[in-house]
Amino acid sequence: MQVVIVESPAKAKTINKYLGPDYEVIASYGHVRDLPSKDGSVDPEADFRMLWEVDPKSQKRLSDIAKAVKAADGLILATDPDREGEAISWHVLEVLREKKALKGQKVERVVFNAITKQAVLEAMKQPRAVDIALVDAYLARRALDYLVGFTLSPVLWRKLPGARSAGRVQSVALRLVCDREREIETFVAREYWSIAAQLATPRGETFEARLSGADGKKITRLSVGTAEEAAAFRAALESAAFSVRNVEAKPLKRHPQPPFTTSTLQQEASRKLGLAPARTMQIAQRLYEGVDIGGETVGLITYMRTDGVDMAPEAVAATRSAIGKQFGDRYLPAVPRKYTTKAKNAQEAHEAIRPTDSHRSPREVARHLDADQARLYELIWTRTVASQMESAALERTTADIIAQAGARTLDLTATGTVVKFDGFLALYREGKDDDDEDEESRRLPAMSAGEKLDKREIVTAQHFTEPPPRFSEASLVKRMEELGIGRPSTYAAVLAVLQDREYVKLEKKRLVAEDKGRLVTAFLESFFKKYVEYDFTADLEEKLDRVSADEVDWKQVLREFWADFSLAVDATKDLRVSQVLDALDEMLTAHIFPPKADGTDPRLCPTCGSGRLSLKMGKFGAFIGCSNYPECRHTQPLSGEAPQEGEGTRKLGADPETGLEVTIRDGRFGTYLQLGEGVDGAKPKRSSLPKGLKPADVDLETALALLALPRPIGVHPEDGEPILAGIGRFGPYIQHGKVYANIEDGDDILAIGLNRAITLLAEKQSKGRGARGGATAGRNLGDHPSGGAITVRPGRFGPYVNHGKINATLPKALDPDQLTLAEAIALIDAKAATAPAGKMARKAPAKKAAAPKAKAATVKDGDESAAAKPKAAAKKPAAKKATSPKTTAKAKSKAS
Repeated sequence: MQVVIVESPAKAKTINKYLGPDYEVIASYGHVRDLPSKDGSVDPEADFRMLWEVDPKSQKRLSDIAKAVKAADGLILATDPDREGEAISWHVLEVLREKKALKGQKVERVVFNAITKQAVLEAMKQPRAVDIALVDAYLARRALDYLVGFTLSPVLWRKLPGARSAGRVQSVALRLVCDREREIETFVAREYWSIAAQLATPRGETFEARLSGADGKKITRLSVGTAEEAAAFRAALESAAFSVRNVEAKPLKRHPQPPFTTSTLQQEASRKLGLAPARTMQIAQRLYEGVDIGGETVGLITYMRTDGVDMAPEAVAATRSAIGKQFGDRYLPAVPRKYTTKAKNAQEAHEAIRPTDSHRSPREVARHLDADQARLYELIWTRTVASQMESAALERTTADIIAQAGARTLDLTATGTVVKFDGFLALYREGKDDDDEDEESRRLPAMSAGEKLDKREIVTAQHFTEPPPRFSEASLVKRMEELGIGRPSTYAAVLAVLQDREYVKLEKKRLVAEDKGRLVTAFLESFFKKYVEYDFTADLEEKLDRVSADEVDWKQVLREFWADFSLAVDATKDLRVSQVLDALDEMLTAHIFPPKADGTDPRLCPTCGSGRLSLKMGKFGAFIGCSNYPECRHTQPLSGEAPQEGEGTRKLGADPETGLEVTIRDGRFGTYLQLGEGVDGAKPKRSSLPKGLKPADVDLETALALLALPRPIGVHPEDGEPILAGIGRFGPYIQHGKVYANIEDGDDILAIGLNRAITLLAEKQSKGRGARGGATAGRNLGDHPSGGAITVRPGRFGPYVNHGKINATLPKALDPDQLTLAEAIALIDAKAATAPAGKMARKAPAKKAAAPKAKAATVKDGDESAAAKPKAAAKKPAAKKATSPKTTAKAKSKAS
């Protein structure tokens, strides 16, 4: 009996069918151990000794694996064919050695690029040993990410309240977004004019020609900068005689793109399908592991984490056969196409992402897939098939036109492109080429040199140069790949972390830097500039790739990095908050204090008229405050827009009952109402504004009504208990006893009546949420491998999955209606690994109280990001007998 180790249970089930009864295939469920989330897990003073800890959820699985191996003749490690897969195999092997489960059994490593019977059986014939060079590269990358996360993040927490973490690659990706934002803010638009003539041949065929020269001088896009210049050219063209100087037609060929790599798949899926990179990888994982087709689980695509662009010879042959069958021999090149990767630092020796069978058409498999899976499979299939099709033949025609206006000679140019043979374009157009369709189909009329042309119309148009566009997820991935930052397999996780930590937000499919992200980037550029430089990060990636090629010692890479990095961290220990604020204030001036349209000082306080606005730091992060504090209490959120005249603090009048002044103010968390100023340290009464109510629409009557909340609406007919309406931290609500129901958009908190309130309460209870904090039963997804049902449920903060006492919020990219059991298990396991040990065993009686200790941050594997900020330590109890802190919070990161 041979024991085979793979990552996922779905893969294990399929491969067991292929191998038969002589093999027992067991799933490790991804990584089985990781660095403990505490200081000292990587010790630079002990030559970077790494202390590994088995994940609690993996204990039973590893025991089962060890038991099976002890009774087996051999062990075959068949984890994924990349560095992460190699690392998982190494971890499993190390644990089995510690458990003394290996008693002379033969240990082999096999890799397969697709989960098909042929690929798996072929891989079994080509075993090898665990690649230690790949493992070393993993260890180096893991140690670097840990050292950056656990060293740099605490500096951020101390010096920059509100910041959550920094990471080796995460911070550089964030800098790209913030640098683009800075370019947009400092961009100065430039006026220019375009001048075009609508002309006609003697046969009446019309076309457009653009001004390209005047009096022997070339006219470029920005050459005509004023309306006066444009008018002068227009006047000359209105009286000019037009004729053809020359016509030139050039044949062009457009070649197909290679099959997808991880990076190009993420980019194209984002452009064409609107899928976030993380969602793309989730769907691709399902297609790779296989779906049920005719009672058999079939892997539909090859491994989806790859830099390679080539395909196996048999796959090329199958693809060419599919092309000949569907399109005919004319669309088939005489020789198969061969592609080589151009990506910087590309090192994965895998095939490109392709269908496992090119004859399995998208239409054929669509009925076995959900909508997103079908769309992604079709994208992969069409790109793969197109990559082996004939090139498209085009013809580009350029006509040079002379306009003679008296003594002046003006030059115009007309161009047109025609598709002579569509070739691969009959099946596939890359996303960026969609905009070229009109140009390709625009044909110039036949004309010859010396031919006279009729003027139909002269058109001038004013334009202004535009700032560079914000990055989309696709264009940011492309830029990171161009710069050699990070690894393509980690890009999706990096983008997800940046959004989860509210460093960036996705707005109209573009990544916009949040204030929190701008502050973190400004801090790092001010005090850790070297470590967010693009070249430095790319060079480090190149060193890690050399480690994987067994060219460099991995510990030497760590020594060189740590020598300088530790000095940079030490240099920040004596930094005062005022120094940090001054540096950030200066770097973010264009964002915080953009020039005002009227030319007045953007830093002048709008409330007191004499104070100077500057960056301030509070308990919850940065904000803008007045230098005349406490006499002037003007504050405003950190944003790129200066407050409008009269904003900041606006007086609405006096409360007739108390005589206190009612004001509307801009605070760090938005606009709010305030009654009076508070006496003897007591906080004045405040109220936030309901969603949709603009500050300009708030008068004294409305303000007093909001400040008087919660208000009684009436009594419930069933029990006579009062029903109240108020505004809480989660917005407007209706309350009846312990039942709270959110008020929906369109309902007015100040006008909602008893009948509507009863309806909202009834709807709330019908959804399964009774007393506040209760939970609906949700949709049952199946059982966790350790026992107990897993359900997906709606929650106040969004949908989440539940297993016993563990709740894990669904990432925004995951649809709760499409969530699978495997995805839910991964979320539950990741959440359980990061939960404090005490929380996991809340009901177990503690023999001794553990000494309070701040929970260390968790470094995410795969996205090179640092750890999340720890929770504040609990208050110290009265003096008791000290106990040794044996229990520590453990965290396990999973690759995306």
